[in-house]
Amino acid sequence: MNNTIKSSILGAFALFALSASAQETFSNKKGSEYKFTTVVDLDETEVKNQNRTGTCWSFSSLSFFESELIRKGKGKHFLSPMYIVRNAYIGKAENYLRMYGTFNFGQGGAFHDIPWVMERYGIVPEVAYKGLNYGEDAHNHDEMEAILKAIVVELAKKPQGDKLTPVWKDAFEGVVDAYLGDIPTKVEDFKFTYEGKEYNPQTYYKSLDLNMDDYVSITSYTHHPFYKPFVLEVQDNWAMRTGYNLPLDEFMTVMKDALKNGYTFAWGADVSEKGFSYRDGLAINPEDPTTIKTKGSDDKFFNSAGAEKISNAFLAPVKEKMVSQEERQMAFDSQETTDDHGMHVTGLIKDQDGTNYFVVKNSWGKDHNQCDGYFYASEAYARYKTMNILVHKDALSKDMKKKLGIK
Repeated sequence: MNNTIKSSILGAFALFALSASAQETFSNKKGSEYKFTTVVDLDETEVKNQNRTGTCWSFSSLSFFESELIRKGKGKHFLSPMYIVRNAYIGKAENYLRMYGTFNFGQGGAFHDIPWVMERYGIVPEVAYKGLNYGEDAHNHDEMEAILKAIVVELAKKPQGDKLTPVWKDAFEGVVDAYLGDIPTKVEDFKFTYEGKEYNPQTYYKSLDLNMDDYVSITSYTHHPFYKPFVLEVQDNWAMRTGYNLPLDEFMTVMKDALKNGYTFAWGADVSEKGFSYRDGLAINPEDPTTIKTKGSDDKFFNSAGAEKISNAFLAPVKEKMVSQEERQMAFDSQETTDDHGMHVTGLIKDQDGTNYFVVKNSWGKDHNQCDGYFYASEAYARYKTMNILVHKDALSKDMKKKLGIK
């Protein structure tokens, strides 16, 4: 080997080593001492804004499916959250009345709702159904929900001959469509052109090649047997669909391994904790949460999740508590852990101490923190406050699929 070639090779190796050792670090906000490095960074679409609506479940689930389309080589698609919301409202009303008005009815929902809608009504791109039929530029469902709730509450009383008339659903749909946009009675009659081709919701859904049977919900609680499916008892699970139950350590392994194997997941969690500070771009579980003070309140996102938090814990890493399975269960049973928010996990990072954090894509726009609408949830926080995830079944190992009976 001549000296010129040898020098070139050695120089290339040196450059590679220098690049690896000097991996770019970043932080959660200006002035913070957190130093993060990337472990996994998966493809996603841009951050959206649910604004004044309780529709995080739709935004986060569709963000997840948009990443799935990228992973499957289908390119970038922006799916319509309000098309999902519109059709889910029909299902919620039917369910509420079948339960004689004793079940939940509201803006909230679950990851399960997206398969429920897509299997029945298909899906459309956002450009075909924006859901802003009431003269505003941003989503706000306060007035619509008030009217819809009043309708179903009165219908549950069966005011006309102690039975429901055959046209109640037409009246209900009329209100939904007045606010979100009219949809033909027959889905196949809803025609639109997208990227030069004509579709209806069903043919567009078919073109995406998304098989809803490939997606599984997973959680970890002890009041049901492990490795078996059960209906998670939260109000927004109105469709009463099931998820699989895993021991906590295995649940966390599934979450981290999914990302390392190239799969993002939809993430449902409690965000009304002291350690959650969206403004600071962090969700942590400090051993001593009393050091965190909350300043003011913010009901913009239906809880105090947007309130200002004051603590050095958001400026430099602190010791966190890794809860046990029993502590996690206790928080759920005491209703300290609540089903607050749906989000989308797109990556994994580490801080300077080697602590894992999940990269979380939110649906509150980009203007409320310095992370462009994302935040970083520590493994300790996720271990404690994750309600459930929705993920492609192939993100699970062969052994895990076997344990759960998934083919």
